[in-house]
Amino acid sequence: MKSFVIDENDAGRRVDKFVSKAAAGLSPSLVYKYIRKKAVKVNGKRTDPSYRLNQNDLVEMYINDEFFVKKDSDFLNIGYDPRLDILYEDENLMLVDKRAGVLVHGDASEKRDTLINQVLLYLYNKGEYLPEKENGFTPSLCNRLDKNTGGIVIVAKNALAQRLLYEIVKRREVKKLYLALVWGELEKDEDTIFAYLRKNSETNTVEVKDVEFENSRRIITKYRVLKRARGMS
Repeated sequence: MKSFVIDENDAGRRVDKFVSKAAAGLSPSLVYKYIRKKAVKVNGKRTDPSYRLNQNDLVEMYINDEFFVKKDSDFLNIGYDPRLDILYEDENLMLVDKRAGVLVHGDASEKRDTLINQVLLYLYNKGEYLPEKENGFTPSLCNRLDKNTGGIVIVAKNALAQRLLYEIVKRREVKKLYLALVWGELEKDEDTIFAYLRKNSETNTVEVKDVEFENSRRIITKYRVLKRARGMS
């Protein structure tokens, strides 16, 4: 049996979501089975999967130890001090300027040297993130950029900031602007382009066509020319 006292980062989380995080080795069906069979209790009583936890609630899980997966600590093995260009930071969030060539999250080619691991190590070194004291929360990136794109990434340092920032991004209240160097000649100084895109995660490449094709998604790109270079060949 393992017990957890709910802190501010897990307050407001549904019981089923908390169990899925704390006992990450459980399948979704087993999570609901254990809750239904009273193997998960809140403040000593039977609970419902949809119950939202309050700070200082006591959650007891009568679940085999094998389902409590060791927390990911890959960020501790980066092997160097984080090379972060922090544009802004307070107790809730960070704005980090990601360099081109850096992965935001791990993939098949690289799992350790990523932006999120650099962020976690930075916060760990400051004493602001201690994984052994967190039941289910991990500081997270609220937006993504491709490996070869540089730009600003938003980091949530606590669960409340994470929920609010995710909602802001979801409602498209964050305006995204990209600066691009284009090879060739754009006929118009300003226009909207409609096309279709398919991403290959294995090769980290994208394919773009004017017409819809298999597994593609429609994309809309608005552009404005800032400067034209003359005499380039």
